[in-house]
Amino acid sequence: MPEITAQLVEEHNLTAEEYERILRILGREPSIAELGIFSVMWSEHCSYKSSRPHLKRFPTSGAAVVQGPGENAGIVDIGHGWVCAFKIESHNHPSFVEPLQGAATGVGGILRDIFTMGARPIAVMDSLRFGPVTERADFPGINAALNRRILRGVVSGIAFYGNCFGVPTVGGEVVFEPCYQNNPLVNVFALGIARKNEIFYARASGPDNPVIYVGAKTGKDGIHGASLLASAEFSGADGQQKRPNVQVGDPFLEKLLLEACLEAMHTGAILGIQDMGAAGLTCSTCEMGDRGGVGIEIELNRVPQRETGMTPYEIMLSESQERMLLVAQRGREQEVMEVFRKWGLDAVEIGAVIEAPVLRVKQHGAVVAEIPNRALTEEAPVYDRPRALPRRLAPLEPPLSWGPRTGAELAEDLRKLLGTPTLASKRWIFEQYDSMVRTNTVIGPGGDAALLRIKETGQGLAMSLDGNGRHCFLDPRRGARLAVAESARNVSVTGAQPLAATNCLNFGNPEKPMVMWQFREVVEGIAEACEALSIPITGGNVSFYNETEGQAIYPTPVLGVVGLLESVERHCTAPFQNEGRSILLLGNARTPGHEFRITFGSSQYAQTVLGALWGLPPEIDLDLEQRVQACCRRLIAEALVESAHDISDGGLAVALAECCMGKSVGAAVDLPSGSDPLALLFSEDPSRILVSVPGNLLADAKRIAGEYNVTAETIGTTGGKSLRVTKGGKTLFDIPLSSLRLPYEAGLELAVEKAGVGCEVSGART
Repeated sequence: MPEITAQLVEEHNLTAEEYERILRILGREPSIAELGIFSVMWSEHCSYKSSRPHLKRFPTSGAAVVQGPGENAGIVDIGHGWVCAFKIESHNHPSFVEPLQGAATGVGGILRDIFTMGARPIAVMDSLRFGPVTERADFPGINAALNRRILRGVVSGIAFYGNCFGVPTVGGEVVFEPCYQNNPLVNVFALGIARKNEIFYARASGPDNPVIYVGAKTGKDGIHGASLLASAEFSGADGQQKRPNVQVGDPFLEKLLLEACLEAMHTGAILGIQDMGAAGLTCSTCEMGDRGGVGIEIELNRVPQRETGMTPYEIMLSESQERMLLVAQRGREQEVMEVFRKWGLDAVEIGAVIEAPVLRVKQHGAVVAEIPNRALTEEAPVYDRPRALPRRLAPLEPPLSWGPRTGAELAEDLRKLLGTPTLASKRWIFEQYDSMVRTNTVIGPGGDAALLRIKETGQGLAMSLDGNGRHCFLDPRRGARLAVAESARNVSVTGAQPLAATNCLNFGNPEKPMVMWQFREVVEGIAEACEALSIPITGGNVSFYNETEGQAIYPTPVLGVVGLLESVERHCTAPFQNEGRSILLLGNARTPGHEFRITFGSSQYAQTVLGALWGLPPEIDLDLEQRVQACCRRLIAEALVESAHDISDGGLAVALAECCMGKSVGAAVDLPSGSDPLALLFSEDPSRILVSVPGNLLADAKRIAGEYNVTAETIGTTGGKSLRVTKGGKTLFDIPLSSLRLPYEAGLELAVEKAGVGCEVSGART
């Protein structure tokens, strides 16, 4: 056994104080296996030691909540004897080191989180962030070729795993910002359904009950993935040095594992089950034991291994994929094993539940590790890290001036926005995904939210992902409120009632007071918005240390909201459906004068057209937001609107263009005389939704809006093959839909496949 030195402790990302704590817990020096176990379980990724005190601020209970934080996935009741399980996880650092396998195993891991609860996964979404894929004159250090390589690898990994497993990838978001160049974000959101009386939990019970290992064999891939990849900053050389820490996935084997697990669960012989994700066998054993108030003893010689000579350290810390640990009733273990053998999978009794609340690991009958469960789980170190308000890195006032824009300039600005990769169509990406497998998809990629049909009940489940790191960089609390509101609004415009949310909180190094201040502010903002909108948080993930050589990403919370539609047929989509319909703007909240100059600096227009970042994100009135969303859902439920689309990135102009391009139905919009067209067209004020209404239903729609005290302004009509915008009756621009569609459809693909310098600059140049 190697000597435990100060250098070895440091290499395991443990502080001297933490090592002293280990000595007190054990009353002796740890073995190398025990040191590794403490290292992974006390890592930021597994213990949440910097974030746990703050996460208690989230509202976690609600009428529909069946299971909140603390399990593999959150669960909400959707009625008719069914529940929905959902969760979001990050696989950021692995996706930088090895983009394809990093993203693929991120998908595999979140799918196991769902079916370990007894739910069959029915959909996946992903929130992706990369550095710019075209050269940026304002950021001379951009490595667009690297960013394109990472993008291609991540997209291929998601497609590979999801398509082979047989789960539809139904949407998400893709953002390009310089801060993500060496720290791409890969957040994966999965959803599944189960019978309410068939939920399973990750809890061991009943001394002497067998502990059974099922699934793939254990290898040396992914060792220290949680503690070295996800719980430390990167250096420039890490891309090659840390490749062995990235797991390797097999989606076909995971499909077999899914079917075998669900079938075995139906035998009634399984008492508890947990996947071997981060920290592998270590995490599943000690957490299952701790949740059940018991211990687990295992014999490593029985663990299926695909390599010879593996040490206890390697076996316990391996993060090989497609593996589960379960506890069965003694005397019925053969029923369980027969199911897994039928599916061609290993199923081996490797230990048993014990009364003593410890994790006991043996090899050849000799104890190589014995640690109290709670020392690894609930009693892991927790830090109230220092927080400090950071120095503003972006000016509050505009660093440049701009004058009135002509109609031709406004038209060119719109085409430019539609062609920038962040706003352009993501068809190049989502066409690589199977979005229709299992035939539940009603609204797939490209919609505000995805909508899944529940064949068993006729209901619909909506799911949406949203976040804006730029907003949170300028003001974390405001930005977090906006992210919650927009993700919920995306669900509401389908007609679904938001039920609950999960979140993935992506930040830099928590040991830096500035980062912890950002983190606390984001948590407070999310909590405030969730409380105001009655959306509980059922779980999520914190991803710290998203830094390379001291350069952190923007604080980037990503919110996944799930909503329920009682009749899936009564839903709405974004595109204008027919000509001759009135276009209503619900919740028109124009930002006045000077405040507009401040908040406009956070917009996509400021970044793309003006090439600058300043100010603050818009403030949100959460009461107005709640009323606007409720009003929209009511209009959809009463079949008074034919389309609904929220206004977000790019403002009203981009939203109108998207509504027009969907089914090639144009629009004529008139802006009030005396108004600033730039502000009306491109500001990104929240709490606004575009709907189209048949003329004979207009009075009813406005009446209902009045009941919610929501402004419903008629701004134009649908029709024709162009987007025409006038001001006081005078034409500002009249753009054929084909001229809008060209940059929108080609912007991202040209940037990635043609390495097109300038593709972000103007749709006219593509």
